[in-house]
Amino acid sequence: MDWTIWLEWVIKGFVLCLILLTGFAYLTLYERRALARMQIRVGPNRAGYQGLLQPIADAVKLIFKEELTPGHVYKVVFILAPVLTVVPSLILAAVIPLGTSFTMFGRVITLHVADISVGVLYIMSIASIAVYGIVLAGWSSNNKYAMLGGIRSSAQMISYELSLGLCFVIAILLGNSMNLNEIVNAQKDMWFAVIQPAGALVFMIVTLAEVNRAPFDMPEAEQELTAGYHAEYSGMKFALFFMAEYQKMIVICMIAATLFFGGYREFWFLKDTFLSVDRFWFLGPIYLLLKVVVLLFFMIWIRATWPRIRYDRLMAFGWKVLLPLSLILAFITATGILLAQELNNQLFFWSIPVLSIICVLVAVAFINRDLRRKSHGRI
Repeated sequence: MDWTIWLEWVIKGFVLCLILLTGFAYLTLYERRALARMQIRVGPNRAGYQGLLQPIADAVKLIFKEELTPGHVYKVVFILAPVLTVVPSLILAAVIPLGTSFTMFGRVITLHVADISVGVLYIMSIASIAVYGIVLAGWSSNNKYAMLGGIRSSAQMISYELSLGLCFVIAILLGNSMNLNEIVNAQKDMWFAVIQPAGALVFMIVTLAEVNRAPFDMPEAEQELTAGYHAEYSGMKFALFFMAEYQKMIVICMIAATLFFGGYREFWFLKDTFLSVDRFWFLGPIYLLLKVVVLLFFMIWIRATWPRIRYDRLMAFGWKVLLPLSLILAFITATGILLAQELNNQLFFWSIPVLSIICVLVAVAFINRDLRRKSHGRI
């Protein structure tokens, strides 16, 4: 194989890691400023203009902070667990297309690290093993609170991973491919979030649980588990867990944008204008960045407004509501596509969003009824 191909892969991988690391640093500032605005306070604004150097100040503080390793921990696993947590958050983004391609030095450069035919399967596989670092961190700490946090994380991952897989199935059915580039190009005429809005909503809810974000942050649960699985960590080891969570937020939003919101493509009503990605390749990363910023804002907004869900209700929500709902949505999507193709009638295809929204409304009514029964002491 030509050595220039390997060099291209190395450079693109390095640039992608640099983008994610920079994004992690400034996502912390973005979240703190957004939360401050919602809670009518100032937020960080001392380090640099409008607090722009605050992430650098935090990084310097964590680098020079003393690291304490308790004597009762299993040291090898205790040290490796943060690494096992942060690595999947980086390699998940390898198959996500950031744009089309451009020519440099007579060579066509594609804006993705790897273009594999089963990119969706790759994402599901890596996302499934990301929980191992958290579980091993809880076990190796030899601490009951940390162990409970690790067990909660594994149980939560198993509960919500099934719904996540069915949401991937919806995108695969609509795009008729497991290749992420083909899924993005299939959204030229219409985003999948318009065709299947309920599927996009369920995907975003499930990914909140996958990355342990509020209100699904039960593995940490400071009020009951004293920070849970990372209770014994400090310094750069704690910073790696912190980095993994925020990098997974960015990658999850990139995946959501790719599967349901057109990825790097423009809005479908701009496809034949001068703002089309097919005209200017550099617009692709800009469009993807804008979509990721908006999706991240919704994650932050949910953290600012929703209280933490009680653990038993969190598990019941995953098994009794999201799993049946995602299964029904996948069935509706497959049936609508099949009937539209067999009978050559697009009315069946556009019945998908209507039926999906009805299913969500029924699920909300079921949840409200259940909550009312519990509030009256019937359960």
